[in-house]
Amino acid sequence: MLRLAAASLAGTAVEFYDFFVYGTAAALVLGPLFFPTFSPLAGTLAAFGTFGVGFVARPLGSVLFGHFGDRRGRRPVLVASLLLTGASTVAVGCLPTYRTIGVAAPVLLLVLRFLQGLGLGGEWGGAVLLTAEHAPPGRRALWSSFPQIGPAVGFLLANGVMLALSASLSEAQFAHWGWRVPFWAAGLLALSGLWLRSSLAESPRFLELDDHARVPIAEVVRHHWRLVLLTAGALAVGYAVFYAVTTWSLAYGTERLGVSRTDMLVCIMAAVVVKGSLTPVMALLSDRYGRRPLCLAGCTASALWMFPMVALLATGEPVLMFLGFTGALIAFIAMFSVVAAYLPELYEPRVRCTGAAVGYNLGGVLGGALTPIVATALAEHSGRVPWAVAAYLTVVALLSLGCFALLPETRPVPVAVAEPVTG
Repeated sequence: MLRLAAASLAGTAVEFYDFFVYGTAAALVLGPLFFPTFSPLAGTLAAFGTFGVGFVARPLGSVLFGHFGDRRGRRPVLVASLLLTGASTVAVGCLPTYRTIGVAAPVLLLVLRFLQGLGLGGEWGGAVLLTAEHAPPGRRALWSSFPQIGPAVGFLLANGVMLALSASLSEAQFAHWGWRVPFWAAGLLALSGLWLRSSLAESPRFLELDDHARVPIAEVVRHHWRLVLLTAGALAVGYAVFYAVTTWSLAYGTERLGVSRTDMLVCIMAAVVVKGSLTPVMALLSDRYGRRPLCLAGCTASALWMFPMVALLATGEPVLMFLGFTGALIAFIAMFSVVAAYLPELYEPRVRCTGAAVGYNLGGVLGGALTPIVATALAEHSGRVPWAVAAYLTVVALLSLGCFALLPETRPVPVAVAEPVTG
């Protein structure tokens, strides 16, 4: 289990590195390079628009890769999705800018971001299911939380490279070629991820299946559409909070508050370290007390913390911003440390790869794709403290809370307290 969980974590970290390095570049540099005829605000919105396309592609990737995951196995999905995401990310680093090829540059950027999202949409379902279906029921949330640590590791890698380049290069050097280096590095990371995953065994739960769904997405839509919509709505707040902290706040802090790029990256990265460290702790609590209570608690905490977080961000003081970000990400991980076990338990095994991944990634469209764009637009018409952004995030949290309240508990009942067998 430890080898399997470590390989899943490493592969997920690589894929989310690819996804996050784009988000950081969108906040810092892609607007002027690919949309130079726009105003600074419009350029940032356009860059975030291409960022959002990756989220729109993720449910499609879930359908495509989920089909093969439910028909052919979880393991092949991990290899194919990693290759697609890695190749797309390296290609972004090689892409000429608007000054060189004109309007073709943002069009190609859009296409490559779409392919990135397509690969990541397949990654999560395969990595989580391979771990969850190997894990013993009483520790399923703990072992399944390892792939959920991957996004934190990927984020730290992506922003660590960006921070090092930002600190060591001039503005002109960073804009000319420095921003490309993290995208090129994705190629080496993808190769290392493929090597780690080459020895993984197929899920025993999949091998036990005698009857595989012919068209998994058709069964999901026919029999589980309500569950898909509820899980998507429930997870929207997690995406909204995470990308408000890691993407929108980075652009807002550097452009509106005048905080240095280095200070903003350090504050965000430190909060992500706390989040990553607490992931297995929250998962253990889920194994002990249940999936749904942790999700409800995290969602409630998110609703209560959005106004304090925005107020702390608006101070521009690194320590206070770090506290605001940390509180938000602790609330986030109370939910997202659990979903790797929770979502697979909600769906029957024959359509689990498709159903769980589609619900998870639709939540990304609702929360992740829209939040940087909506928050940037709302902040533009606010004063120094963008209360409208806090209100938007609070509304998303309350809507997600309602969806979580309608979902059932799934934690396996321990043998010691199960109903006795009579005969």
